[in-house]
Amino acid sequence: MFHFSGFNMMFPDGGGRNFQATYKCFSVSMLPGNERSDVEKGGKIIMPPSALDSLTRLNVEYPMLFKLVNKKKSRTSHAGVLEFVADEGKCYLPYWMMDNLLLEEGDILIIESVSLPVATFSKFQPHSTDFLDITNPKAVLENALRNFACLTKGDVIAIKYNKKVYELCVLETKPGNAVSIIECDMNVEFEAPVGYKEHSDQQPAGQSGSQAAGGSDANAGGAVLEEVVETFKGSGVRLDGKKKKDSQMETPVLKKVLPRGVPDHDFQFGLLRFDRSIKPISDRNQVNADAISEADSEADSFHGTGFSMKKTRK
Repeated sequence: MFHFSGFNMMFPDGGGRNFQATYKCFSVSMLPGNERSDVEKGGKIIMPPSALDSLTRLNVEYPMLFKLVNKKKSRTSHAGVLEFVADEGKCYLPYWMMDNLLLEEGDILIIESVSLPVATFSKFQPHSTDFLDITNPKAVLENALRNFACLTKGDVIAIKYNKKVYELCVLETKPGNAVSIIECDMNVEFEAPVGYKEHSDQQPAGQSGSQAAGGSDANAGGAVLEEVVETFKGSGVRLDGKKKKDSQMETPVLKKVLPRGVPDHDFQFGLLRFDRSIKPISDRNQVNADAISEADSEADSFHGTGFSMKKTRK
């Protein structure tokens, strides 16, 4: 307490004092005004203006991070703050955060300021195999985490990509169970998604022995197998409902042989192997091409007679 010119002024103690308050919590969808989809995308909450006034007087260090406690269910999490525009006595959370804390609309939530270590490592496990369809999951996650301030081990966060919401469980964080991810260099790893089954190394039951043997022969002497492709396997139906003529019942199915590559299962990383004993594909199919060309030349493509539009002079 200090005395200046006949009036008293009290200066708050610097450092060592934490902010703590109790609010009724609601999901972002209950926030008055326009829809705030940006809040649902991240890990930050909306608090009342009085909270900002208290935090300023307490000299709470930046970035402002908070511990969220649901004392009734003994659940805790951590979050940053996005804005101070909530009604007094209320705070608004993303729906996925309320789900983690087992909160219902209007439940009591304790919020206190904390200081968290800067993250160096985190490990995530997607809750759906649909996450594997993303071409570059690390880049997608990195972009989504820009809307987060911290991570808590055991939380299930939700990120949105291509109009689809993906849930990921935070399996591990270092150097602590709760870390700050603001301006940090963090290594990220992914665990196999829930429900994901690795493909068996054994030969599938539907694969024939000749195909498997062909693969081994190709690896020994070449790198190409031939695959027969039928261009049309179905049957035709007349539009007028009548039965097809006998001449149309058995139409020959066109088949053509396509070469396909066989992977080198003995490939060693960093080693390039040039096998000059392999013949080009064009040479292998030259015999078949010659036979086809001879058959085409013998077959008459046109059986009619031609007429000239120009009259000949007699």
